[in-house]
Amino acid sequence: MVNSFETINVERNEREQMKTRNIFISMAVAFIILLPRYSFAAGAPTDTGADAVVSDEAGPGGPDGAVQEEGGIVDPLEPWNRAMFTINDRLYFWVMKPTAKLYSFFVPEYGRIRVRNVVNNVAFPVRFVNSILQLKIHAAAAELGRFVVNSTAGIGGMYEIVKANPAIGTGDKDLGQTLGEYGIPNGFYFIWPFLGPSSFRDSVGMAGDYFLTPENYITPFADSLAVEGYEQVNGVSLRIGDYEDFKDSAIEPYVAMRNAYYQYRKSKVEGGAYSGPLYQEKDRQ
Repeated sequence: MVNSFETINVERNEREQMKTRNIFISMAVAFIILLPRYSFAAGAPTDTGADAVVSDEAGPGGPDGAVQEEGGIVDPLEPWNRAMFTINDRLYFWVMKPTAKLYSFFVPEYGRIRVRNVVNNVAFPVRFVNSILQLKIHAAAAELGRFVVNSTAGIGGMYEIVKANPAIGTGDKDLGQTLGEYGIPNGFYFIWPFLGPSSFRDSVGMAGDYFLTPENYITPFADSLAVEGYEQVNGVSLRIGDYEDFKDSAIEPYVAMRNAYYQYRKSKVEGGAYSGPLYQEKDRQ
């Protein structure tokens, strides 16, 4: 009798956790679907004939004012984005950086690199599925082989026996990149609180990749968030100084970050090498 009550309670808790997760996902998906209705209306050209052309050289003085922005991506939500940029900036300096520095004091770099490697190895489903969606079967096979070797000989991925090799198509892939390869444009620029820069296309991709990320299936939901929070702190601990150097060298950090994000995502879609500020992945050891 007691066991049956315990089973019922466990099932009830699981249903509540799944309901909470589904509400969270539904709200995020609804937000990124409904948001363009406002942003595209706000960014519609007001002159009678010409379509606005946004390129790498486009400046803020174009026909759409705040919409036609430098860096090749429209930014009709600039007031929101600047507010989120400031909030994320404060969160980095006031919360993430101090936490990462304290974490670094107790965990040596060697251990933190092992954690980063495991996180990258666990993200295999995202890279594998998107390689297939991009019809890069050879790259998908290479990713599968890399995962098997690193998971076994690399002790769960702690050691990257087989490293990412752009020559054979292995490396970071995501659904936003996949959508870009099929010709879907960036859409508008958008900064998420906590998550940072994105675009409409990449936000849709991020929602899709959510279901391919193993950490998101950890229950209860709070434990999943805790794991992802730990991964973020570990990642920041290995990049302390990069953001500071970026801000110090930028005349206008907000615009510089928007341009860097655009160029980085453009290079991912086109398969080129990115050599700009931020987003530079250090060699894993």
